[in-house]
Amino acid sequence: MSTTHIDTNGISRKKLNGGQGEVAEIVNPALCGAKNVLGMLRWLSDGEHFATESLQDTHQLLYLMEGDGVIRLGDDDVEVSQGAGVYLGPTETASIRHAGDSTLKLLHLVVPKVDDSKG
Repeated sequence: MSTTHIDTNGISRKKLNGGQGEVAEIVNPALCGAKNVLGMLRWLSDGEHFATESLQDTHQLLYLMEGDGVIRLGDDDVEVSQGAGVYLGPTETASIRHAGDSTLKLLHLVVPKVDDSKG
């Protein structure tokens, strides 16, 4: 097994439509041969938000690396800051919106449920 160093400062960001901020993939097959995970950094500024998709047989993790925000889980809004995270099981969703004075930076991992019965 080899180790791949990925300089996340050098990866280009993509601006998303609809006030969803910016995203950069940092772990994927092309960058490092990852087969069972997609890792992204997401940035949200004033007025921007991001909502996860409801993905069957997929686990997701949102981890707040910088800034402040409000995460909506079901009908509940929870104020969050650096170090906060939320795990989402298959079909669960959440959304986060920017709050505070500085840019919000998220680590977003998407991992398909692996069938352990297939040796």
